[in-house]
Amino acid sequence: MAQISIIGTGYVGLVYGVAFADLGNDVIGVDIDADKVEMLKSGECPIFEPRLPELLQSNLKSGRITFTTDYAEAVPQSEFVFICVDTPSTMTGEADMRAVRSAATMLADHLRDGAVVVNKSTMPIGSGDFVSAIIGEHIPNNRKFAVISNPEFLREGNAVADVFRPDRIILGTDNDHDAVERLKDLYRALDAPIVVTDRRSAEMVKYASNSFLATKISFINEMAQICERVGADVSVVAEGMGYDERIGPLFLQAGVGYGGSCFPKDVKALAHIAHEADCHPQLLHAVMEINQDQRRRFVKQLQEKTGDLYAKDIAVWGLSFKENTDDMRESPSIDIINMMLSRGANVRAYDPASLERARVELPKVDLCGNPYDAVTGADALCVITPWNEFKQANMGRVVEIMRNPVLLDGRNLYSPAVMKDLGFTYVGVGR
Repeated sequence: MAQISIIGTGYVGLVYGVAFADLGNDVIGVDIDADKVEMLKSGECPIFEPRLPELLQSNLKSGRITFTTDYAEAVPQSEFVFICVDTPSTMTGEADMRAVRSAATMLADHLRDGAVVVNKSTMPIGSGDFVSAIIGEHIPNNRKFAVISNPEFLREGNAVADVFRPDRIILGTDNDHDAVERLKDLYRALDAPIVVTDRRSAEMVKYASNSFLATKISFINEMAQICERVGADVSVVAEGMGYDERIGPLFLQAGVGYGGSCFPKDVKALAHIAHEADCHPQLLHAVMEINQDQRRRFVKQLQEKTGDLYAKDIAVWGLSFKENTDDMRESPSIDIINMMLSRGANVRAYDPASLERARVELPKVDLCGNPYDAVTGADALCVITPWNEFKQANMGRVVEIMRNPVLLDGRNLYSPAVMKDLGFTYVGVGR
């Protein structure tokens, strides 16, 4: 059993906090947001993530996890201090490190001798040195400490499973071998491959991994554009490609592009890092350009099927950037809907989880309580997020209550033949 502090209780910090507690450790979550801390103390989960509310409540009840706004309450007793604060993109694409700087400064005053500080947030290359220098400047009485880079690889909507069944654990250290061994012991219960390397290589693994996955998505979306022109079906093309073990089937689903808190930010940040290192990241720029182009093409296809969008009633199913989360950060739905609105369309939308967030992100959209209210009297239906609820919807009912049964399937959820037999004018991606 270890004593652990988690600095930051967002997606990464909260999931890892309750997971470490569930493995039998004593965990204190630290957050500067007092309202969030009180919410967590009461067992209310501030984010939508399968299994997370149940884990939070059970570990609160057992006393293995608690929350505070006070670094002095949490850090002095902790053997491990995980930095899990946000590192959003700036206008230039680089990561905003102000929260990391603040966290490192504040925890330094309270570190016990021999504590291990773990950089869990996605941080630029060299951040291990950055955090180590800040702590070294502020830590009292020459206490010993170590800083280890330990990037996370969680998928929103599947984050709890990813913590307990990781593909690999990456630990980056610059000669802090005792600290690495202690951190390996903490992770040993997860029975996953552990890769030990230097800090900068560990940081690079995270950026390279996310950028490669984003590249696969943009690749298949470019193939989809070609398939549309030559009369091929990208779904079949992707299936055929996926049987090749060198390629694999994952992240080859054509659609309206990637979004979320990781892929857009990390690809942009890696491109910025490359520019700063006098490299020319042509592939990364192409990945970002294709991703944006998919959203523009989707709206263009909508116009081709409905004509002028002015005063048209457009239904949208799906607002979160992916299924099983309420996160709308960088969601394709935001760009697509804003393009519709700018052309004079009236937009009605439904999402199983993100309606509250959408009230802030998309204030001009009429938000509906169920998918059928959104499509009643609509001139077109645009499916943007692949929720199971949409896959299982009664599409025969949908075609009857729409004014014009135009269906733009932005995630290729439906069979084109079945939808056409029902009476839809169907448009998929690359089909």
